[in-house]
Amino acid sequence: MQAWRYTTIALVWLGLTVPVMAADSSPEKTVQEAYRIEQQALAKPGSSAKAPWDEPHRDKLFSKKLAALLARDMIYQEEAGDMGNIDPDPFTGSQDAQVKELQLTVTSKPANGRAEVTASFRSFGKRTNIRFRMIEEDSDWKIDNIFVPVGGKDNIVDALNQPYDCGSFMQKPCQR
Repeated sequence: MQAWRYTTIALVWLGLTVPVMAADSSPEKTVQEAYRIEQQALAKPGSSAKAPWDEPHRDKLFSKKLAALLARDMIYQEEAGDMGNIDPDPFTGSQDAQVKELQLTVTSKPANGRAEVTASFRSFGKRTNIRFRMIEEDSDWKIDNIFVPVGGKDNIVDALNQPYDCGSFMQKPCQR
């Protein structure tokens, strides 16, 4: 441990920089963790099991931009007592689903802090493929968009950017 410390000090003193690897060096690990959480929630419908886009998972798995959009959608749901812009489940592309035989493939190799991962799985016998845009943020790979039909759009970011009728963030209270 001491040798590492002295080497680091010497490199800094010499003005040399050492590239720092991301804590999670592969984008598919983030998607794998999201599906682990998703499968737990699917296994216990109606329980306190949280979806990947809920707290406490949201900030760990999603980019800051997408996490903010997801949080706003949750606020709308709470204040309006109505479904937000996330419908159906973006990780399965359906209301009722199973995630069996999950396979993750990095379909666009990491370059310049960006990558793409495709999840392929069986849900009630039907093969489903969902694409994830990943970005490197705060030294971790985060989900920045999910390409699945949601709310009449072909990806979750476009769906979440749709206007809401009311909400504290719209400065128009929701009438229940």
